[in-house]
Amino acid sequence: MVYGGVGCPAIAEFAPAEFGAMVGTSAGSAAAYIGQALALRHRLPRIWATVLNGEATPWKACKVATACLDLSEEAAAIVDEQVAGLVDTVTPVRLGKIVTAARYRADQDAARSAAERKARERGVYVGRADDHGTKSVWILAATGDVLRFDATIDALAEALKTLGDPDPVRLRRARALGILADPAHAQAILTAGRAGVVAQPAASDSATAAANSATAAANSGTAAGDGATAAQPGSVQPDPVQGSALRADLPQLELVQPREAPPQSAAPDAAVGTAAAGAAGEAGGVEPWDIPADTPATAEQTPVDSGVPTRQVVNADLAQLDGITGSRTSRTTIYVHLTDHTLATGHGVARVEGAGPLLATQLTELIGHRPYSVRPVIDLNDTISVDAYEIPRRLREQLKLIHPIEQFPYGTAETTLATDLDHIQPYDPHGPPGQTGTTKLIPLRRYSHRVKTHGRWKVSRVTDGALEWTSPHGFTFHVDHTGTRRTDNAHPRDADADADADARPG
Repeated sequence: MVYGGVGCPAIAEFAPAEFGAMVGTSAGSAAAYIGQALALRHRLPRIWATVLNGEATPWKACKVATACLDLSEEAAAIVDEQVAGLVDTVTPVRLGKIVTAARYRADQDAARSAAERKARERGVYVGRADDHGTKSVWILAATGDVLRFDATIDALAEALKTLGDPDPVRLRRARALGILADPAHAQAILTAGRAGVVAQPAASDSATAAANSATAAANSGTAAGDGATAAQPGSVQPDPVQGSALRADLPQLELVQPREAPPQSAAPDAAVGTAAAGAAGEAGGVEPWDIPADTPATAEQTPVDSGVPTRQVVNADLAQLDGITGSRTSRTTIYVHLTDHTLATGHGVARVEGAGPLLATQLTELIGHRPYSVRPVIDLNDTISVDAYEIPRRLREQLKLIHPIEQFPYGTAETTLATDLDHIQPYDPHGPPGQTGTTKLIPLRRYSHRVKTHGRWKVSRVTDGALEWTSPHGFTFHVDHTGTRRTDNAHPRDADADADADARPG
């Protein structure tokens, strides 16, 4: 029998049974383990060498071997060359994505065939069971379609919040699914939500309508007094819509992924260090403490007991939005990373943020049939700096593209426009100009940010543009675009004397 893929030597059919009995596992698990070892030895010699030298963790190397079982010897050799130096420098999640991209490059014909087979599995399935008025829906669809659908759901949830819905975001997203069943009504809600308006009854209705108008006018006056409705230079004012303006300075909805993680059973601080918290961080998902500081985690996690009257008012307002039309209000921003060769030839592998590696031939399906615009390429070698503590959007976007993953040791969370950007050296309001800039900031998810600020970790930028992190007990880590490497040679210094290290927020 041949285990491990093409190029591995054959072994006796019943050998896994005895081996499994000796190591205390099933014959099937023993056969898989034998196959991984043979694949590393005969198909992935570079990775095998790093295992023998202690530079790669064996179980991670076995994962790579399993991922390459169906590749030819030539394709496996390409993966071996591209991955050998990264097995222990990145987290398992990132390693899996890197291996997938290497597999696509090594055998593009096989990757295209696999994509076609997977596409034939697509569908939308509704669960049969009804649990107290709640049903399940499973969707398998093209990546681009799912991203656009998710953005529309999120935009509707934000619009509902703007129009007064007090529910947390997960419930508003569920409600948005039903709203999408009526496309015209969904468009009306998106338009009204963007403009920040609630439709009011016609003036000819009753005295109640007049009272509502008076109340709305009072609210509008209060907002104007606070400066919330002042037009910004260069801003696009919404088209006039019948009703009162609640907020005229709403930001344009440009959402790619939901801002809320699944409900947590413990407070963020209590969850730190638990297996659940570790799994959430490893998956790279958005955690409650990764939400920007101006949006407290508890605000969207805890259902608001607003009572039936409030929801009745919101429902009545939404019902009156029928007939309101407007231009398309929700947009999906997709970042695609590809080489000039791939762009010119249409062949190769692209990395899509939020989706992972895709074949270049799949980009047409990713973009979809709706009109799209291509933004100018950002010069990542340009240095942007400002004097203020606040970070402008162009700087956020540049750092997001320079550092697609947070810069904490073995970080796995993808950088988004909402990711915390921390000053490497704490910002000094009386300090020199240019303290906020490309080389002065690093992206960190909220938990990593708190660890740096309050956990006695130290970080400095080294000459090659990488970072050197030092833990409270003196362990040091070199972090750059290739991943994380230990640099203390397993002999950390005693860092207890650093307990009074500067821990001011960045």
